[in-house]
Amino acid sequence: MKVGICVQFRKDLDMAEEFRKAAAEGFDNCQLLSWDPETWTDENAALILRCVEESGVRISGFWCGWEGPKVWNSYEGQETLGLVPPAYREMRVRNLCDGADFAKKIGVTDVITHMGFIPEYPNDPRYKGFCDAVRTVAEHCASNGQWLLFESGQETPTTMLRSFEDIGCPNLGVNLDTANVILYGRANPVDALDVIGRYVRNLHMKDGLYPVNGHDLGREVPIGQGKVDFVKLIARLGELGYDGPLTIEREITGPQQTADIRAAKKYLEAILNA
Repeated sequence: MKVGICVQFRKDLDMAEEFRKAAAEGFDNCQLLSWDPETWTDENAALILRCVEESGVRISGFWCGWEGPKVWNSYEGQETLGLVPPAYREMRVRNLCDGADFAKKIGVTDVITHMGFIPEYPNDPRYKGFCDAVRTVAEHCASNGQWLLFESGQETPTTMLRSFEDIGCPNLGVNLDTANVILYGRANPVDALDVIGRYVRNLHMKDGLYPVNGHDLGREVPIGQGKVDFVKLIARLGELGYDGPLTIEREITGPQQTADIRAAKKYLEAILNA
């Protein structure tokens, strides 16, 4: 296992500089995060490939966003996020297939996204349509030789597992966000590995606190200051035979983000080297 970092891909950023900064901080792998389908062009694919070659920072996964509204809470989030809301499903299937094609152009086999609040009740009228939509994207990814990864958090691990079984595609996997399952009040990430661990292909190493009300998410905090037991998490990943990236994500901006990422890298590498 090696510690990695998230690199934002946006048209207002100098991507060569973003990759150089990642390399300067001692990272040799990253997830590339993008929410803008307009940037998924042949020209930008060539740009990203140059950035990878020049920096030596390889891309472990392409985090693929989608168009339309998004509200990160437990009320409006149910109506706006991922492939669950029927109103946005067709558009977002197209977004994810386009993102997968862009990922193929930059040599990335793992396509990651939030699928939304997957219904706990399997007879919920939205559930079958959701499974059909994911199957369409997964089959498109398979034609590209790619995996489709669910980022954890908005569903319980058991619900995610059930959806994998019902969708029935062999190229489904998990990007385990260690804080999200806590922030949404869905699970403990160490215990979640007992349910979905065999599907994990990447992680967001992040820390957080459980919700204090039924509407809002819990609070993200620097790694080591929340509820995630990273010692047990990394040990359990090792027991499962996981040897992939541990990708740090810190969802703030500015100098404090840089400081927290540096501290997280040191913290996680100390566990790995113990």
